[in-house]
Amino acid sequence: MLMNELLGSLLTGLLGGFVSGLLGVTSGGILVPLLILLLGREQHAAQGLSLLAQVFPASLSGVRNYARHGHDVSWRWVGYLGAGFAVGGVLGALAAGGVPDRALRWSFVAYLVLLMVLMVVSRRRRAHNDNSPAAAIGTPAHWSALIAIGAVGGLSSGFLGIGGGLAIAALMTAVLHLPQHRAQAFSLAVTALPLTLPAAWIYIRQGWNISWIIVAGIVAGLWAGTLIGAQFANRIPEANLRRLSFLFIGAMALYMAFRALM
Repeated sequence: MLMNELLGSLLTGLLGGFVSGLLGVTSGGILVPLLILLLGREQHAAQGLSLLAQVFPASLSGVRNYARHGHDVSWRWVGYLGAGFAVGGVLGALAAGGVPDRALRWSFVAYLVLLMVLMVVSRRRRAHNDNSPAAAIGTPAHWSALIAIGAVGGLSSGFLGIGGGLAIAALMTAVLHLPQHRAQAFSLAVTALPLTLPAAWIYIRQGWNISWIIVAGIVAGLWAGTLIGAQFANRIPEANLRRLSFLFIGAMALYMAFRALM
């Protein structure tokens, strides 16, 4: 039983890290479905495990890989994003405690569908913006916009246990018109900070079963998976990355809808 949990958590971490590094969506976006599918965890427990595993800076390897390929980040921007994320994460975790598992799953599905709509709309609006001055890292962005984007990411993270990177990457391309690679680098940089710790602690205090063996296995897998995924991402054109992100989000939405109907 213990060996099965360890192997299952390693596989979960590897897959989650690979998708995180490839799409810059943070590992939580796939950790929750994988913990339910591979290890049979309940929704709340899966979300708590996901948040706790993401406390460790496994995505730093992906950030470094993006930077080596010219997709660097402004740590001042990361600071503003992180401030909003921390507050949103606590509020989301507190709200999730009183919501039944089935309702959380449907919330997960609705959130993913909303992101897909946002990606389609933003893609049409920014067809000519990827190489515009607004996409440059030195272009000023108002601190309030960065905090708001971080807060949305944090709220989704705490409420759904998914890391918040999906929202950060999607909103930075849609609102700030950043190229896909750079938006993904920012997403990974924010989640390299231990910002999910307060939300994870709330889940633990609420009594959900958190196995440290599973957390250790996930973290080990995340380190390797994120590095491999980021290496692949830097070989893929921007347009193809956006398509992959869209397909990935759609697949997760379909799976979680199936689980909610069971």
